[in-house]
Amino acid sequence: MPKIPDQTGRRIVVTGANSGTGKETATRLAEAGASVVIAVRTPSKGEDAAAAIRQAHPHADVEVRELDLADLSSVRRFAAGILADDRPLDVLVNNAGVMAPPERFETVDGFELQFGTNYLGPFALTNLLMPALLKASAPRVATMSSIAAVPGRIRFDDLQWTRGYSPWRAYAQSKLADLLLALHLHTLSVEVDWPLVSTAAHPGYTRTNLQSAGRSLGRSKPVASRQRAWPVTQDVAQGSEPILYAAVGPNATGGAYYGPSGPFGIVGPATTASIPRSARSADLARSLWAVAEDLTGTHLPA
Repeated sequence: MPKIPDQTGRRIVVTGANSGTGKETATRLAEAGASVVIAVRTPSKGEDAAAAIRQAHPHADVEVRELDLADLSSVRRFAAGILADDRPLDVLVNNAGVMAPPERFETVDGFELQFGTNYLGPFALTNLLMPALLKASAPRVATMSSIAAVPGRIRFDDLQWTRGYSPWRAYAQSKLADLLLALHLHTLSVEVDWPLVSTAAHPGYTRTNLQSAGRSLGRSKPVASRQRAWPVTQDVAQGSEPILYAAVGPNATGGAYYGPSGPFGIVGPATTASIPRSARSADLARSLWAVAEDLTGTHLPA
């Protein structure tokens, strides 16, 4: 989606918007006239991103708010602040994430870091922000998944990877969970006749710091990115197009999945992606949703 539709008058929250696809998404939405909330764990990095956006687009309406998805109390504070603004929230972009830390870390609440940050935090945030979203005329939640969801499996017997931790299998589980979140939210929205559109996207193989940041956790020196080992990658501008289309594409539909159109969904312009077999079970999505409600203590409004 090379040109973003006019977003004037619309308010959009983008998580993890200080770098990578999140920053690109926030930049392009602000350029299109949206009022963008840059939701980041480290406010100073968010302010740097906001300054860069304003420098490129002097009339951009962006603000920075602290949000640590690995801490449910932070998620609750952030959501409470948005609700206290008493303004409709048109779009929530669940973009932030962590990839493949070499050893098992836990969130503040004791969840495995990737499952907690990539899935449980966004799950709670979505539930808590729903009252603001439902004040908008055409609200949307766009959730970032990954091609890693394809081999993913939900380990209900050990969701927190207390046994046999595998960085990449844990990552795959968390991103499959994100896709299931988007799909089941669509199902629930239809069941209760909400105007909410729930979509999902994946960026293919896009060159960002995600590939090295997570793998550097717990190490004395940062780990170099493996991107050069891949024969085909794409830059962040193109890699952000699927999530942008999921978030504000005029023809995006609830329950749809968007990703690059090239071979194996690795690179290329955004298109409708096939939902992987791992995510096609409605019972799986429903069961995971119920577990996440219990783990986070959050629910959609009645």
